[in-house]
Amino acid sequence: MNRNNSHSMVVSALLCAIGILIPIISPLKITLEPASFTLASHVAIFIAMFISPATAIFVAAGTTAGFFLAGFPLVIVLRAGVHLVFASAGAIYLKKYPDTLKSFKSSQVFSLAIALIHGISEVLIVMPFYFGNGMATAYYTKGFVVSVLLLVGVGTVIHSMVDFYLAQAIWKPVTRAIKMPFDVSVKYNA
Repeated sequence: MNRNNSHSMVVSALLCAIGILIPIISPLKITLEPASFTLASHVAIFIAMFISPATAIFVAAGTTAGFFLAGFPLVIVLRAGVHLVFASAGAIYLKKYPDTLKSFKSSQVFSLAIALIHGISEVLIVMPFYFGNGMATAYYTKGFVVSVLLLVGVGTVIHSMVDFYLAQAIWKPVTRAIKMPFDVSVKYNA
């Protein structure tokens, strides 16, 4: 195994660990019953997406496995699993168009597109649980439109875009401070 492969594996494993720990231990939770959103819970996946498609897939799969092994409810594990969809799509796009994050405008359009994929995927995962009476009572009290479409769907889009912005804010100085193989750079001043 060459040095770059070892380095990539270590970075991927660290991002995976961060991606599992943040939702478990973070006090930065926003609760809108029946949903809750943990600030920065997607940052590790977005940073992995900036590095390479392989790293993004590994981190998304690893965090999903971590949630499963930590005993989270199946709906949460499957919601984490859909991160494979937006993370791999986003990483492949960024590999093909590495200048995407060099301007604020193109970066925000990309963030919105990824967030929409993220939100729609999570709604599609939650729907069978909702209609199969597999959700907490609070979901049914608020109804499908509020609980699933607004809180899960729109909430995920907003949460995803906030975490994407945080990931960029972290990624920019990191790429200046350390040498590592990556596919994407962030150049604009924001």
